[in-house]
Amino acid sequence: MSSSLRHVSVVAQLLALLLMLACGTADAENLYQAQTIVTGQGEENRVAGLAQALKDLLVKVSGDPTLVGDPRLDTMARQVGAFVREFRYRDRMAGIPVHDEQGTRDRPYDLAVRFHPQKVDAALRSLGRKPWTAARPRVVVFLGVDNGATTYMLAIDGDRGRDQRDALSAAAERLGMPMAVPDQAALIQAGITYQHLPAADLAMLDTVAKAVGGDLALAGKLVWSDEALGWIAGWRLASEGHTYHWQIRGVSFDEAFRSAMRGAAQILSGHGAPN
Repeated sequence: MSSSLRHVSVVAQLLALLLMLACGTADAENLYQAQTIVTGQGEENRVAGLAQALKDLLVKVSGDPTLVGDPRLDTMARQVGAFVREFRYRDRMAGIPVHDEQGTRDRPYDLAVRFHPQKVDAALRSLGRKPWTAARPRVVVFLGVDNGATTYMLAIDGDRGRDQRDALSAAAERLGMPMAVPDQAALIQAGITYQHLPAADLAMLDTVAKAVGGDLALAGKLVWSDEALGWIAGWRLASEGHTYHWQIRGVSFDEAFRSAMRGAAQILSGHGAPN
Protein backbone atom coordinates (compact mmCIF):
# COMPACT_ATOMS: atom_id res chain seq x y z
CA MET A 1 0.00 0.00 0.00
CA SER A 2 2.84 2.42 0.72
CA SER A 3 4.06 2.04 -2.88
CA SER A 4 0.56 2.81 -4.11
CA LEU A 5 0.42 5.90 -1.93
CA ARG A 6 3.66 7.15 -3.47
CA HIS A 7 2.08 6.80 -6.90
CA VAL A 8 -0.85 8.95 -5.77
CA SER A 9 1.44 11.93 -5.31
CA VAL A 10 2.33 11.85 -9.01
CA VAL A 11 -1.19 12.91 -9.94
CA ALA A 12 -1.82 15.03 -6.85
CA GLN A 13 -1.47 18.45 -8.50
CA LEU A 14 -3.84 17.66 -11.34
CA LEU A 15 -6.30 15.98 -9.04
CA ALA A 16 -6.21 18.87 -6.59
CA LEU A 17 -7.43 21.10 -9.41
CA LEU A 18 -10.24 18.67 -10.18
CA LEU A 19 -11.18 18.57 -6.53
CA MET A 20 -11.37 22.35 -6.27
CA LEU A 21 -13.72 22.39 -9.24
CA ALA A 22 -15.87 19.67 -7.68
CA CYS A 23 -16.17 20.86 -4.10
CA GLY A 24 -18.03 23.39 -2.03
CA THR A 25 -16.30 26.18 -0.15
CA ALA A 26 -16.91 27.89 3.17
CA ASP A 27 -15.07 31.20 2.92
CA ALA A 28 -16.33 34.40 4.52
CA GLU A 29 -17.88 35.53 1.23
CA ASN A 30 -20.42 32.71 1.02
CA LEU A 31 -20.78 31.55 4.63
CA TYR A 32 -23.69 33.94 5.18
CA GLN A 33 -25.44 33.03 1.94
CA ALA A 34 -28.12 30.38 1.44
CA GLN A 35 -30.26 29.17 -1.43
CA THR A 36 -33.61 27.45 -1.73
CA ILE A 37 -36.11 26.63 -4.47
CA VAL A 38 -39.39 28.52 -4.78
CA THR A 39 -42.28 28.48 -7.23
CA GLY A 40 -42.77 31.84 -8.92
CA GLN A 41 -41.74 35.21 -7.57
CA GLY A 42 -44.88 36.03 -5.60
CA GLU A 43 -44.56 37.46 -2.10
CA GLU A 44 -46.09 34.47 -0.28
CA ASN A 45 -43.66 31.97 -1.78
CA ARG A 46 -40.77 34.39 -1.42
CA VAL A 47 -41.39 34.87 2.30
CA ALA A 48 -41.60 31.10 2.79
CA GLY A 49 -38.39 30.64 0.83
CA LEU A 50 -36.55 33.31 2.81
CA ALA A 51 -37.70 31.68 6.05
CA GLN A 52 -36.37 28.29 4.97
CA ALA A 53 -33.11 29.86 3.81
CA LEU A 54 -32.64 31.46 7.24
CA LYS A 55 -33.17 28.13 9.02
CA ASP A 56 -30.66 26.45 6.72
CA LEU A 57 -28.20 29.29 7.26
CA LEU A 58 -28.29 29.08 11.05
CA VAL A 59 -27.32 25.41 10.79
CA LYS A 60 -24.66 26.19 8.20
CA VAL A 61 -23.00 29.02 10.10
CA SER A 62 -23.00 27.17 13.43
CA GLY A 63 -22.13 23.78 11.96
CA ASP A 64 -24.72 22.30 14.33
CA PRO A 65 -27.43 20.21 12.64
CA THR A 66 -29.12 19.54 15.98
CA LEU A 67 -30.79 22.92 15.37
CA VAL A 68 -32.88 21.29 12.64
CA GLY A 69 -36.44 21.16 13.95
CA ASP A 70 -35.78 23.52 16.86
CA PRO A 71 -39.04 25.51 17.26
CA ARG A 72 -37.05 28.64 18.11
CA LEU A 73 -35.95 28.76 14.48
CA ASP A 74 -39.60 29.02 13.44
CA THR A 75 -39.95 32.08 15.65
CA MET A 76 -36.89 33.71 14.08
CA ALA A 77 -38.04 32.78 10.59
CA ARG A 78 -41.23 34.79 11.09
CA GLN A 79 -38.98 37.87 11.35
CA VAL A 80 -36.78 36.87 8.42
CA GLY A 81 -36.95 40.30 6.78
CA ALA A 82 -34.78 41.75 9.55
CA PHE A 83 -31.97 39.30 8.67
CA VAL A 84 -31.93 39.65 4.87
CA ARG A 85 -29.36 41.87 3.19
CA GLU A 86 -30.36 41.07 -0.39
CA PHE A 87 -31.85 38.31 -2.53
CA ARG A 88 -32.05 37.36 -6.17
CA TYR A 89 -33.82 34.82 -8.37
CA ARG A 90 -32.46 32.44 -10.99
CA ASP A 91 -34.96 30.83 -13.36
CA ARG A 92 -34.35 27.06 -13.21
CA MET A 93 -36.05 26.76 -16.61
CA ALA A 94 -34.11 29.56 -18.27
CA GLY A 95 -34.23 29.19 -22.04
CA ILE A 96 -37.43 27.12 -21.93
CA PRO A 97 -40.43 29.14 -23.19
CA VAL A 98 -43.39 29.59 -20.86
CA HIS A 99 -46.11 27.08 -21.77
CA ASP A 100 -49.61 28.29 -22.55
CA GLU A 101 -50.92 26.70 -19.37
CA GLN A 102 -47.97 27.89 -17.27
CA GLY A 103 -47.49 31.43 -16.12
CA THR A 104 -44.28 32.77 -14.65
CA ARG A 105 -45.81 32.35 -11.20
CA ASP A 106 -45.62 28.57 -11.71
CA ARG A 107 -42.00 28.38 -12.77
CA PRO A 108 -39.34 27.11 -10.34
CA TYR A 109 -36.64 29.54 -9.27
CA ASP A 110 -33.49 29.35 -7.19
CA LEU A 111 -33.83 32.01 -4.50
CA ALA A 112 -30.32 33.05 -3.40
CA VAL A 113 -30.16 35.10 -0.20
CA ARG A 114 -27.40 37.08 1.52
CA PHE A 115 -27.91 37.68 5.23
CA HIS A 116 -26.48 40.23 7.66
CA PRO A 117 -23.61 38.42 9.45
CA GLN A 118 -23.91 40.39 12.69
CA LYS A 119 -27.63 39.67 12.99
CA VAL A 120 -27.13 35.98 12.25
CA ASP A 121 -24.35 35.77 14.83
CA ALA A 122 -26.56 37.45 17.43
CA ALA A 123 -29.37 35.00 16.66
CA LEU A 124 -27.00 32.08 17.16
CA ARG A 125 -25.85 33.45 20.51
CA SER A 126 -29.48 33.66 21.61
CA LEU A 127 -29.74 29.96 20.73
CA GLY A 128 -26.69 29.12 22.80
CA ARG A 129 -24.53 28.61 19.70
CA LYS A 130 -21.74 30.55 18.03
CA PRO A 131 -20.48 30.87 14.46
CA TRP A 132 -18.08 28.21 13.24
CA THR A 133 -15.59 30.66 11.77
CA ALA A 134 -12.45 28.50 11.91
CA ALA A 135 -11.06 27.25 8.61
CA ARG A 136 -13.20 24.28 7.67
CA PRO A 137 -11.30 21.18 6.60
CA ARG A 138 -11.75 19.87 3.07
CA VAL A 139 -13.45 16.48 3.35
CA VAL A 140 -12.64 13.91 0.66
CA VAL A 141 -15.54 11.47 0.31
CA PHE A 142 -14.70 7.83 -0.41
CA LEU A 143 -18.08 6.30 -1.25
CA GLY A 144 -18.91 2.75 -2.28
CA VAL A 145 -22.29 2.31 -3.99
CA ASP A 146 -24.43 -0.82 -4.43
CA ASN A 147 -27.47 0.05 -6.53
CA GLY A 148 -28.77 -3.50 -6.65
CA ALA A 149 -27.44 -4.14 -10.14
CA THR A 150 -23.76 -3.35 -9.66
CA THR A 151 -21.24 -1.97 -7.21
CA TYR A 152 -18.76 0.85 -7.78
CA MET A 153 -16.71 3.56 -6.14
CA LEU A 154 -17.99 7.07 -6.74
CA ALA A 155 -15.39 9.04 -8.71
CA ILE A 156 -15.42 12.58 -10.00
CA ASP A 157 -14.65 11.34 -13.51
CA GLY A 158 -16.61 8.08 -13.38
CA ASP A 159 -19.29 7.06 -15.87
CA ARG A 160 -21.64 6.13 -13.03
CA GLY A 161 -23.12 8.26 -10.29
CA ARG A 162 -23.32 11.66 -11.98
CA ASP A 163 -26.59 12.52 -10.22
CA GLN A 164 -25.08 11.32 -6.95
CA ARG A 165 -22.04 13.55 -7.40
CA ASP A 166 -24.31 16.53 -7.99
CA ALA A 167 -26.41 15.71 -4.92
CA LEU A 168 -23.32 15.27 -2.76
CA SER A 169 -21.96 18.62 -3.91
CA ALA A 170 -25.31 20.30 -3.17
CA ALA A 171 -25.41 18.78 0.32
CA ALA A 172 -21.89 20.01 1.06
CA GLU A 173 -22.63 23.51 -0.21
CA ARG A 174 -25.77 23.70 1.90
CA LEU A 175 -23.72 23.00 5.05
CA GLY A 176 -20.74 25.15 4.01
CA MET A 177 -18.50 22.08 3.97
CA PRO A 178 -15.53 22.09 1.58
CA MET A 179 -15.85 18.70 -0.09
CA ALA A 180 -14.31 16.70 -2.89
CA VAL A 181 -14.62 13.33 -4.59
CA PRO A 182 -11.43 11.57 -5.80
CA ASP A 183 -10.91 10.57 -9.41
CA GLN A 184 -10.59 6.99 -10.64
CA ALA A 185 -6.81 7.15 -10.94
CA ALA A 186 -6.38 8.01 -7.26
CA LEU A 187 -8.72 5.21 -6.19
CA ILE A 188 -6.94 2.66 -8.37
CA GLN A 189 -3.45 3.74 -7.32
CA ALA A 190 -4.40 3.48 -3.63
CA GLY A 191 -6.17 0.15 -4.14
CA ILE A 192 -9.51 1.44 -2.86
CA THR A 193 -12.42 -0.65 -4.15
CA TYR A 194 -16.03 -1.19 -3.09
CA GLN A 195 -15.03 -4.51 -1.52
CA HIS A 196 -11.99 -3.04 0.25
CA LEU A 197 -13.56 0.17 1.55
CA PRO A 198 -15.53 -1.15 4.60
CA ALA A 199 -12.34 -2.52 6.16
CA ALA A 200 -10.07 0.31 5.00
CA ASP A 201 -8.21 2.02 7.82
CA LEU A 202 -9.32 5.64 8.18
CA ALA A 203 -5.74 6.75 8.82
CA MET A 204 -4.78 5.34 5.42
CA LEU A 205 -7.76 7.04 3.78
CA ASP A 206 -6.76 10.32 5.47
CA THR A 207 -3.32 9.92 3.92
CA VAL A 208 -4.86 9.46 0.48
CA ALA A 209 -7.15 12.44 1.09
CA LYS A 210 -4.16 14.65 1.88
CA ALA A 211 -2.25 13.34 -1.14
CA VAL A 212 -5.04 14.50 -3.44
CA GLY A 213 -5.46 17.95 -1.92
CA GLY A 214 -7.93 17.35 0.92
CA ASP A 215 -7.60 17.35 4.70
CA LEU A 216 -9.38 14.22 5.89
CA ALA A 217 -11.49 11.31 4.68
CA LEU A 218 -15.17 10.60 5.04
CA ALA A 219 -15.82 6.95 4.19
CA GLY A 220 -19.30 5.83 3.24
CA LYS A 221 -21.32 2.94 1.90
CA LEU A 222 -24.59 3.46 0.02
CA VAL A 223 -26.78 0.40 -0.58
CA TRP A 224 -30.20 0.24 -2.22
CA SER A 225 -32.72 -1.75 -0.15
CA ASP A 226 -36.14 -2.83 -1.40
CA GLU A 227 -37.00 -3.78 2.17
CA ALA A 228 -36.13 -0.32 3.49
CA LEU A 229 -37.83 1.32 0.49
CA GLY A 230 -34.76 3.43 -0.15
CA TRP A 231 -31.05 3.74 0.37
CA ILE A 232 -29.17 2.65 3.47
CA ALA A 233 -26.07 4.77 4.09
CA GLY A 234 -23.34 4.34 6.68
CA TRP A 235 -20.56 6.83 7.32
CA ARG A 236 -17.19 6.85 9.12
CA LEU A 237 -14.97 9.79 10.03
CA ALA A 238 -11.98 10.10 12.37
CA SER A 239 -11.27 13.35 14.21
CA GLU A 240 -8.99 14.18 17.15
CA GLY A 241 -8.38 10.56 18.06
CA HIS A 242 -12.02 9.44 17.88
CA THR A 243 -13.76 7.42 15.17
CA TYR A 244 -17.40 8.26 14.56
CA HIS A 245 -20.04 6.07 12.88
CA TRP A 246 -23.57 7.01 11.87
CA GLN A 247 -26.25 5.60 9.59
CA ILE A 248 -29.51 6.51 7.89
CA ARG A 249 -32.03 4.09 6.32
CA GLY A 250 -34.81 4.14 3.76
CA VAL A 251 -34.05 7.54 2.22
CA SER A 252 -33.23 9.13 -1.13
CA PHE A 253 -29.55 9.50 -1.90
CA ASP A 254 -30.02 13.26 -1.57
CA GLU A 255 -31.04 12.78 2.07
CA ALA A 256 -28.25 10.22 2.57
CA PHE A 257 -25.72 12.83 1.49
CA ARG A 258 -27.30 15.50 3.66
CA SER A 259 -26.86 13.07 6.56
CA ALA A 260 -23.21 12.66 5.61
CA MET A 261 -22.50 16.40 5.54
CA ARG A 262 -24.54 17.14 8.65
CA GLY A 263 -22.65 14.46 10.55
CA ALA A 264 -19.26 15.69 9.37
CA ALA A 265 -20.15 19.31 10.22
CA GLN A 266 -21.42 18.31 13.66
CA ILE A 267 -18.21 16.45 14.49
CA LEU A 268 -15.76 18.95 13.06
CA SER A 269 -17.50 21.99 14.56
CA GLY A 270 -17.26 20.43 18.01
CA HIS A 271 -20.96 19.67 18.52
CA GLY A 272 -20.52 16.01 19.36
CA ALA A 273 -21.38 12.75 17.66
CA PRO A 274 -24.15 12.37 15.06
CA ASN A 275 -27.14 10.23 15.96
